[in-house]
Amino acid sequence: MVILLVITMLVLSWLLGQRRREAATNDPFESGIVSVGGSQIRISVEFYLVAIFFVIFDLETVFIFAWAIAFFELGWQGYLSMVVFIAILGLALVYEWRSGALDWGNKTRAGLKDALKSAEVE
Repeated sequence: MVILLVITMLVLSWLLGQRRREAATNDPFESGIVSVGGSQIRISVEFYLVAIFFVIFDLETVFIFAWAIAFFELGWQGYLSMVVFIAILGLALVYEWRSGALDWGNKTRAGLKDALKSAEVE
């Protein structure tokens, strides 16, 4: 039954589809605005870093929400595991901050030794 449905949809799309190609057929749809320039622009790495950090801390929020829902069933063991989880994520955030991954200004990034050394100084 599923195969028949797929074949029917493919045949209908071929029968009802466009027969001739026009100049604008392969252009991306831009809400009625004529495209200007190319779409192959370079995006700064900082945007990707922000996206990765967002995903990481979004997952942290999901875990904390699930923990909060089951707080009374988990007891002290669940509480301590969540404290360890948040501590590890906090240390990761401090490391990212100290190493310069969160800075958009300067392009100099410190390594692990430099980040730990600056953490010891303060």
